[in-house]
Amino acid sequence: MDSFRGFSPKAMTFLRGLSKNNRKEWFEEHRSDYEQQLKLPLQSLIEEVDVHLARIAPEIIGSPKKSSFRIHRDVRFSKDKSPYKTHIACWFFHRDAGHGVGGEAAHGGAGFYFHMAPAGSFCGGGIWMPPRPALNKIRESLADDSEGFEDIVLSRGFKKRFGALDPEAMLTRTPRGFDADHKAAALLRYQSFTAGCAVSNDEVQSAKLSLLLAKHYAAMLPMIRWLNAALGLKPSSMR
Repeated sequence: MDSFRGFSPKAMTFLRGLSKNNRKEWFEEHRSDYEQQLKLPLQSLIEEVDVHLARIAPEIIGSPKKSSFRIHRDVRFSKDKSPYKTHIACWFFHRDAGHGVGGEAAHGGAGFYFHMAPAGSFCGGGIWMPPRPALNKIRESLADDSEGFEDIVLSRGFKKRFGALDPEAMLTRTPRGFDADHKAAALLRYQSFTAGCAVSNDEVQSAKLSLLLAKHYAAMLPMIRWLNAALGLKPSSMR
């Protein structure tokens, strides 16, 4: 596979065009643009990031085949029947958990994410909307070790780079089984544990994008390992 050279401006041009012409006929007419400007460069990026992860987080892996999200949307339960996503994304996952993430597949533990779109690109990590058994394990660990988790996500370095945890789908009340005045009440209300930061267009187009992502992922690694430990997924010092 060719080395990653950055995404061409044509990649964003394709995604903008797809946003305006989200139908199968248009996509098939421009499939070669998708393959050359998005699919193949993303696979090369995943391979390069995986090389970095082998050094900084050996238990987290990237696979050109399994890490890439499909461009096709699942429209079975959606009022919006547009067949294609207007972004591309990939997921780096714990090797003992599999590559599933959130509602798209089976539980895949905490990992790292990259998202590219004309409206804004970003990278991040964590675990998004885990199924109930996994969420319960995380909450149990938070109840026992909220200080350890807070030391990570409230640290100056973490907040400066990533800000706060994303409050998406956060409960308004402490979940059933925990007192409202529990010391970890605020954290227990989360249903996802994710954070991230923006990636500029210049960075997306740079051949050094994999190195930038690796730096962000290394900074997020303590949170990822805390979450995976709560799920029984162990860290590793070697591949």
